[in-house]
Amino acid sequence: MERIQRGRHSAVLTLRAELVLEGAKLGDSIAVNGVCLTVAALTGRGFSADVMHETLDRSALAGLSPGRRVNLERAMPVNGRFGGHLVAGHVDGVGTILRVRRDDTAIWYTVSADPKLLRYVVEKGSIAIDGISLTVAAAAERDFSVSVIPHTAARTTLGERAEGDLVNLETDIIGKYVEKLLSPAPAVQKAGGVTRELLSRYGF
Repeated sequence: MERIQRGRHSAVLTLRAELVLEGAKLGDSIAVNGVCLTVAALTGRGFSADVMHETLDRSALAGLSPGRRVNLERAMPVNGRFGGHLVAGHVDGVGTILRVRRDDTAIWYTVSADPKLLRYVVEKGSIAIDGISLTVAAAAERDFSVSVIPHTAARTTLGERAEGDLVNLETDIIGKYVEKLLSPAPAVQKAGGVTRELLSRYGF
């Protein structure tokens, strides 16, 4: 992070970057610590992006300061190789790192979060922490844990995180869509909800 200009309800982030800017142009999307931002200006050695009120409220970007390293990721091209889970860059909320411990070569992180967010976190499912696609090793009522390999810790800012740090969290998008589809619309609720008769009537 090179500079942050704070407004009353928004901010402009200026970041120094190299690899992530290859082929970048105005209007492109770049995820900053897992938050999808739009390139508003190219500075020659980095880029600037506007951050709106909603984004500052729902993420940990408001806590960034000049000199702080961040994770950067370009949008995946449609013909690109798919090597993780679907991450939209639309942060669901913020979590707090409760514990960090080493287990041989692995580093374990236990993260607490709001129960409304944890309902979408399942063991062996996917979670994005500051934009890093990870597998949930354990899920509890008030927190979850991930086990990180040395390569991930070295190539991202996760290796710099300590207990008490805030991190951006994005849960697996599939769970949210399934929940929405299984929730009956108001018209269906008035009619008595989803019943066997209703499904049969519409060919299910």
